[in-house]
Amino acid sequence: MKRLTFSAAALTGAVLAATTFSTQVVADQKFITIGTGGQTGVYYVVGQSVCRMVNRNSDEHGVRCNAPSTGGSVANVNGMKSGELDMGVVQSDVHYRAYNGEANFEEGGAWGEMRSVFTMHGEPLTVIARADSGISEFADLKGKRVNIGNPGSGQRNTMDLVMGRMGWTVSDFALASQLDAAEQASALSDNNIDAMIYVVGHPNGSIQEATTTVDARLIPVTGAEIDGLIEEFPYYTRSVIPGGLYRGNDNDVETFGVAATFVSHAGVDDEVVYQTVKAVFENFDRFKRLHPAFANLNEESMVSDGLTAPLHDGAKRYYVERGWIQE
Repeated sequence: MKRLTFSAAALTGAVLAATTFSTQVVADQKFITIGTGGQTGVYYVVGQSVCRMVNRNSDEHGVRCNAPSTGGSVANVNGMKSGELDMGVVQSDVHYRAYNGEANFEEGGAWGEMRSVFTMHGEPLTVIARADSGISEFADLKGKRVNIGNPGSGQRNTMDLVMGRMGWTVSDFALASQLDAAEQASALSDNNIDAMIYVVGHPNGSIQEATTTVDARLIPVTGAEIDGLIEEFPYYTRSVIPGGLYRGNDNDVETFGVAATFVSHAGVDDEVVYQTVKAVFENFDRFKRLHPAFANLNEESMVSDGLTAPLHDGAKRYYVERGWIQE
């Protein structure tokens, strides 16, 4: 009887100890939220993929991650500034303007608290037009029904700049719709718009949907105005969308674009950012397999290209440890 009593007491003690330990782990956990984009876009996959890597070992490092769909780059910057988001995926041009307080961030001033974490995939400005729309080059968009993007999205930001260089306003279109990324493919196939604009990595599910459900073609974005933008702004580069990615589009299409950057702010704990970066790069091959747009990522360019704001101290600590940058 004594032996049974002792065992029961020991078991009770063990359960209490385990419960106490479990409660302590939960209490010590840090929760982070990453701003992404529309659910059909690559930004959403970036956020979900980073969280997947982080959450694999959350019991060890105590960081838990979630990545909800958001309005895109500008919305992610504003979400981080307001404290609703800890990190976010942001186009390199929006990244630059937010840090320097330019364009639509001019009123709020430069956001010196923004911190770079790493660069992701390239993102060309992509124009998809119905084959029956009469659009064969970018200038043909004038007078047509065009989805220019929802306010707060990277494509709208880029399109506004391009429209300015072309001397266009929204009144130059028969319709300038502001649908978000998840809505525009169905609008194109339903003949509610003639063309859609998307700044995105390839291949992309929304463009796949658009070209599968209706005869549609990728439109080149070239010309003197575009050349001027590339020359003036360091975050823009010439891009080529490879032929064969989408039905009915067998030839390469020239355009220009930006890069997706992963950013945070100085108020986020260094250890949290360190563990986030570590989770991605120590599972790098696994991470790259999560989307075709990640296939050509390499560490060297990810820690340097397209990053306007200073590196977050947590990210810098990891990169120094790996020997990728100097102290």
